[in-house]
Amino acid sequence: MKYNHALFLYPYRERAVTDTMMLFPPTGLEYVATSAKECVGKVTLLDLRYEKELSDINKLSDFIRREIDMVCVSIGMNRHFKEALNLLNLLPDDIPLVVGGYKATEMAEEIFEACPTVDIIIRGEGEETIKAILKDEPVEHILGISYRANGKVIHNEQRPLPDVESIASPDRTLRRNTYHLMLNGINVTGASFDTVLSARGCPFDCKFCTFSLNPLGQKRNYAARSVESVIKEIEGLTADIIFFSDDNLFADPKRAERMCDLIIARNIKKRFMAQARIEIAGHPILLEKMVRVGFKALLIGIESPHDRILTQLNKGFDSDTVRKYFAVLKKYPIYYHGYFIYGNIGETEEEMLYIPKFAKEIGVDSITFQKLRIEKFSPLREIVDKTPGYHVDKKGVLYSDTYGKAALKEIARKIKFSFYTPSRFLKMVWRCFAVVKLNVIAQEISKGHLKDSLKRTFIRNA
Repeated sequence: MKYNHALFLYPYRERAVTDTMMLFPPTGLEYVATSAKECVGKVTLLDLRYEKELSDINKLSDFIRREIDMVCVSIGMNRHFKEALNLLNLLPDDIPLVVGGYKATEMAEEIFEACPTVDIIIRGEGEETIKAILKDEPVEHILGISYRANGKVIHNEQRPLPDVESIASPDRTLRRNTYHLMLNGINVTGASFDTVLSARGCPFDCKFCTFSLNPLGQKRNYAARSVESVIKEIEGLTADIIFFSDDNLFADPKRAERMCDLIIARNIKKRFMAQARIEIAGHPILLEKMVRVGFKALLIGIESPHDRILTQLNKGFDSDTVRKYFAVLKKYPIYYHGYFIYGNIGETEEEMLYIPKFAKEIGVDSITFQKLRIEKFSPLREIVDKTPGYHVDKKGVLYSDTYGKAALKEIARKIKFSFYTPSRFLKMVWRCFAVVKLNVIAQEISKGHLKDSLKRTFIRNA
């Protein structure tokens, strides 16, 4: 083996993320680090959000010089992109530096320009590519990478996407910490948290969504792991709460039912959360089994209360269907979080401000609302280009001559405070207590110890 010790680094330091972001393990990086184990003497995985000592750049650099002979960094988020690049530039320049992740794939040219010490960028899924790099194969033969040669950036051909059954589940023993939901430093659940990816890709074609595309436009068709392999992974987890990070865990309802049946048969006692579409309301037997096995929360993409915009986004349903399905969903003791998009093409301020009212009408427990993003390969880009007065900034955020960035920020403020009223906050807390059993929050409220600052944090991060 050429490399004795490889470092896999999640570069987002605690001060650069919200407390709720601390909940999620760097799953993509963990998949790649696990794949690398067979090709290197030792693998170290560092999540800088939890590394109090090594989050100091001088101590981190000393550790790398002393221990490491290859550094692999994941850059997956738009937020704090510049901070991540700054960190790359502070790492030792004599140690090979490989960068990957969604944002790294999308911004390969920009990263090479901003970070002279980056040697290779892995584009797209990296489990197979990292093995070729660690085996020291000639860079010109490695599919799915970009690298420097003779003063130029070379982009090799894309790597075919591997079969999901060939990808090993993350090795959790590589972790140096556990994950919890923290608000103002308080572990609000008293429970540990983990994620499981049971399938990659999505069978739907919502126009705003590029999750099933890598930033090169390479589509990952829906590919599900075997139910048995998913349950085996869950059985090996120590976490109390499991979040399925699939785009839609219930894309195949019968498969989801089989998963529930095996969880019941094997007496697995955990709580589960997942992303879903509203069509799950049409499967009452599945919903009953989900309640039985411990599904406590569903995150559902609603996107808009307006039929015109739902059609524009190609969601596949209208607002009446949303109302009908939520009338069914509310019969089950599950916490429902709704995703919405504002600032859509042609959307008025009045239409945007109807989002919180609609959310209350259908009965979601909490919402997230974000500006429309137009990624490089988004099908909406063509519509934007043909619509006068609309623009896309460097981060992919859509704005218009009528509703500029400042106006959209003010509209977001109005949406937030229209939905997250004090009474709504109390309903959320008690709903969490009843459904998800966030015991610490409930205890603090009952004692009168929940500070106003913590309430504000909960509302801000919801």
